[in-house]
Amino acid sequence: MPNKIYKFGIIGTGMISKFHAKAIEAIPNAELVAIYGRNAQTGQQLAGDYNCKLYTDLDDFVAEDLDFVTVCTPSGVHMEAAITVANAGKHLIVEKPLDVTPERIDKMIEACEKNKVQLIGILPRRFNESTKVFKEAVDQGRFGKIALADTYIKWWRTQEYYESGAWRGTWKFDGGGALMNQSIHTIDLLLHLMGEVKSVCAFSGLVAHENIEVEDVAVAILEFKNGARGVIQGSTACWSKDGHPAQVQISGDAGSAFMVDDKFSVWEFKDEQENDAKVRQTFGLNPEAAGAGAADPNAISFEWHQRNFEEAIAAVADNRPASTSGDEGRKAVELICAIYKSAKNGGKKVNL
Repeated sequence: MPNKIYKFGIIGTGMISKFHAKAIEAIPNAELVAIYGRNAQTGQQLAGDYNCKLYTDLDDFVAEDLDFVTVCTPSGVHMEAAITVANAGKHLIVEKPLDVTPERIDKMIEACEKNKVQLIGILPRRFNESTKVFKEAVDQGRFGKIALADTYIKWWRTQEYYESGAWRGTWKFDGGGALMNQSIHTIDLLLHLMGEVKSVCAFSGLVAHENIEVEDVAVAILEFKNGARGVIQGSTACWSKDGHPAQVQISGDAGSAFMVDDKFSVWEFKDEQENDAKVRQTFGLNPEAAGAGAADPNAISFEWHQRNFEEAIAAVADNRPASTSGDEGRKAVELICAIYKSAKNGGKKVNL
């Protein structure tokens, strides 16, 4: 019996919708059959490129025979689209962030639970093979007592980037700046590796851009529930020709590992294991590699999204929750909102 072909629809016609379309096209048992967009011109182009239907009426779109709908609208309107899709009985894959506040995400989770469909977040850095190796080392206790766990996202976005859409750089529709938009995947990776945060103190600012409401630089000091401390640095004000790769660094009294995008610049432990040399050989850093999307959002590969989609399909096929469920996607948003709260109050400590 042939494998089921899962039918996908996309809400949105912008840049990220193209990544979703490419990822779906690359999956053998997936088919993009419909796109919804209010902009008929960009919608017709995208629909034509992928030989699928274009809808400009959302009710007609969700009435289509679809297994999954991916949501690629501005972040601050994800909830409305998601609830409509959930009520139509379709599984949801929602671009980062799931929405701009935990409260709005809670309403999305509730709607999906009510309609017995899955809410799946785009958390693509979790699906790298190097991430799995990193996570195993943490879970096995190879770092000993972890002292520091940090993440650094020193990226660049032009002024034209923020001016390319009226929603960009607004609290209502973007939900934040360098943290909520650009850094969220790496922040999610830090939480995936380290677990929950107990408290945060933070500062933010706007140093390199004009006429936007949100931050282009932020620094947060974290206390994790496991006792470790850490730092988040996120910015879109750090110019680089090719872009600085995002980093996650974990150090303890028995080992350290520094991840640079999906490679390691450091992988060393007090108790060396036979597989460690292979890890360094397989995932060792190429010093000439540019950051994934660090300077140009169009430079992001769709392959990380493809892995995320494939896991979503497998979860539905196996009748189990996806590993990037709504609850998982909510975690980074909750932390980022706590960081914003602290920054708006002069760095006052916020408990999570």
